[in-house]
Amino acid sequence: MSNDNAIQTLRQAVELSPNNLPLRKHLAETLLTMGHSDAAQKEFLAAMVLAPDDDELKLGLARSFTAAGKASAALVVVEELLAQNNPPPAAQLLYARLLRNTDPDAAARAYRRAVETDPSLADPLLAGQLGESARPSGKSEPAVTDYGDGHAFAEIEDDEPAEKHGLEFDPDADPLREPFTELEKPNVRFADVGGMEKLKEEIGMKILLPMRQPELYKAYGKKAGGGILMYGPPGCGKTFLARATAGEVKAHFIAVGIHEVLDMWIGGSERKLHTIFQQARQHTPCVLFFDEVDALGASRSDMRSSGGRHLINQFLAELDGVKSSNDGVLILAATNAPWHLDSAFRRPGRFDRVLFVPPPDADARAAILRLLLRDKPSRDIDHDAIARKAEHFSGADLSATVELAVEGKLRDAARTGTIQPLTTRDLLAAMKDQKATTREWFATARNHAVYSNVGGIYDDILSYLKLK
Repeated sequence: MSNDNAIQTLRQAVELSPNNLPLRKHLAETLLTMGHSDAAQKEFLAAMVLAPDDDELKLGLARSFTAAGKASAALVVVEELLAQNNPPPAAQLLYARLLRNTDPDAAARAYRRAVETDPSLADPLLAGQLGESARPSGKSEPAVTDYGDGHAFAEIEDDEPAEKHGLEFDPDADPLREPFTELEKPNVRFADVGGMEKLKEEIGMKILLPMRQPELYKAYGKKAGGGILMYGPPGCGKTFLARATAGEVKAHFIAVGIHEVLDMWIGGSERKLHTIFQQARQHTPCVLFFDEVDALGASRSDMRSSGGRHLINQFLAELDGVKSSNDGVLILAATNAPWHLDSAFRRPGRFDRVLFVPPPDADARAAILRLLLRDKPSRDIDHDAIARKAEHFSGADLSATVELAVEGKLRDAARTGTIQPLTTRDLLAAMKDQKATTREWFATARNHAVYSNVGGIYDDILSYLKLK
C-alpha cells in the first residue's frame, strides 16, 4: 500500500468513526511520520476536541509544530505540559531540543530531568551538544533526532521552511516491528460494575463458567473460549465490563488499541494482529479486548482499497483459529456503531453473542453513584432520588456529574479554607450542567433499528425504545 493510499484508508476510517480517538491519533501520527506536518496539526487539534487533556495529543501537536518550523508555537504547548506536577519525560526532551540553541543551560536541565525519569530517552548526540562549553557562531547543520517510533526528523529554526528539512523515515527502523501490547492482571471484579446484571449473567455463561468448571465443558466436547461483541452508546461501561471479566477469573487482559494494529506498510497490520493473537494464546487464560472494533472490521462492501479487506480477512482467520487454537482465549469487542461492522464477524464461532449494553436503569444508576462516591467526602446522599433525575444518563455522564459537583466543592474550599462534604443538593445542581450524551446515539441507532434490522439484530434497541 502506498503512503497516499495508507492515509486515504485512515481518513475513510475516521469518516466512518469520527469520534474514535485512537483512530484520529493514529492518523495524526501517520501524517507526521510521512512529513505532512500541517495536516498532522489539524488532526491533532481535531483529536484534542475529543480529549482536551490528553498529554500524548499535546505532545504530538508540539512535535508537528516543531517539524513545521514553528518553534514558538511548539514551546507554548510544551511549557503547558511542563507546568503539570509530573510532566511527561518526552515533553522535557522536546523542550531540551527546542532550547538547545537559544538557552543551552535550560535545555541541559530539561534533558537531565527527562533521562532521569525515563533512561530510554537518552540521546548521546543531544547530550554531547548540550555539554559543549563553546559553540561556533552562525547556524549549524540541523541535528536529525530519532524518536524511537520508526521515524526521525531534523530540528529547525523558526525562519526555516518546513519543506527544507521535514520528516524522514529512519532507515534502521523495522516497519513491521512487533506491536506493543501490555499484559495486565485487572483487580476489578463484577462487584465493581454497577448494574448490568443481565450482561454479567450472559458473560458468566459464555466465559466465566468454562474457566471455573472446565470439566463440564469437556464432558460436552465444548472448548473454553469464544467471542462476545458488546454494542451500545458510549460511556455505558463496555470497556470496564471487559476488564472486570478478566478480573473475575484472574486472567490476563490485553486491551488492543487501533494504533497498535494499523500500519502503513503492506502486510504490516495483518502481522501485528497475528502477533497480538499469538501473545494471547501464549498467556492463557487471557481476555483479548478490541475497543472500537468497527474501525478494524468495517464492512468490506464499503471499502475502496484492498488493504482494509486483507486486514478483515486476517481478523476473521484469527477468530476462527485456522492455524492456532484459541482455546482459553476469551475475545471481547466493543463498538458504538455495530451497523458499520462487517456481517461476517457475527457468524457463529466468531462473535456469536452480540450483547446490547444500554444506559443503566434507575437501580443501576444508583449503584454507580454509590461506587463513584464511596471514596469522596459525602453526607446524607439520596442516591435513588438522584438516579431518578438522571434518566438516560450513561455511567460516564454520572461520573462527569460527580466531578462537576466535586469541582464546585473545591472552589468553595479554596475560598473558605474548609472542606465540606458533597450533598444531594450539590449533585442535583451539577446535573443541570451535564446532559445525557446517549440521546444523540439513540437518534442514529433508531434509524438503523427501524429500517435495517435484518434478522432482528437490533431488536434490543427497539425494545429499549419501546418500539417493539
